Amino acid sequence: ALFFFFNKFTGGSDKTTSTTQSEVPADDNTAGNYLPSASGQVVKHQFYSLSYIEAHEQPEWVAYSLTRDNLKKEWVERQDNFIPDPKIRTESATPNDYRNSGYDRGHLVPAADMAFDEAAMAETFFMSNMSPQAKNFNKGIWRELEELTRSWAEKNEQLFIVSGPVLTIPVKGKIGANEVSVPAAYYKVLLDLNDPEKKAIAFVIPNEVSYDPLFKYVKSVDEVEKLTGIDFFPELMPKATEQALEASYNLDLWEFNKKKFETRTQKWNVQE
Repeated sequence: ALFFFFNKFTGGSDKTTSTTQSEVPADDNTAGNYLPSASGQVVKHQFYSLSYIEAHEQPEWVAYSLTRDNLKKEWVERQDNFIPDPKIRTESATPNDYRNSGYDRGHLVPAADMAFDEAAMAETFFMSNMSPQAKNFNKGIWRELEELTRSWAEKNEQLFIVSGPVLTIPVKGKIGANEVSVPAAYYKVLLDLNDPEKKAIAFVIPNEVSYDPLFKYVKSVDEVEKLTGIDFFPELMPKATEQALEASYNLDLWEFNKKKFETRTQKWNVQE
């Protein structure tokens, strides 16, 4: 059952759905029964899926599973080949949109999460996977959360991850010829179905430098759903399980790393 769940979620095919999930026929496997709700164009790449919002020139969410087995594989060499996503019908943002903007091309699916395979790594450099992030956010607290997420995936065997910008609150501005929105905040939602207790946790973090510990930004999944308007696990069964996982969180079940926090606040936050 777990294999079926994650296989459906990551979308083993490389096809694109229609504009919204609700418009996709029920027997169309490209719909991805376990993807979050979507208001944009849902695209399934080989190793992750996304919902692209043309008005903001970025995804409202990216979704994938992260496994211990893949993280233990030898990492391929990183190739910073940022390119437009050919699957976006309205065309995605371009690298030029970010040039001289003062913002980083912030990965939503981290390149390091896909470093187990050259094709997987390459997919993370589609511009549809990018969002304008403040430099000391991208290299600071966002990096800490990404590294901590990989540690949790190694410990828990497999995590179900949804991440994206918060586009339901006023953006900080626009950049580039395509007017890419600069989000005021980002979220990350993590689901662990392998733990006998089953657990979930979520984060909402402002797009700016932070000297606060990560646990200060923890939310329940329900809180992030209310903020973003996204239903993250609509097909998780039984419904009682979905409701229980989304309603609360237990910090004792997620081990935070004081050393990473100190490294971030003392080193990463001030790096050029």
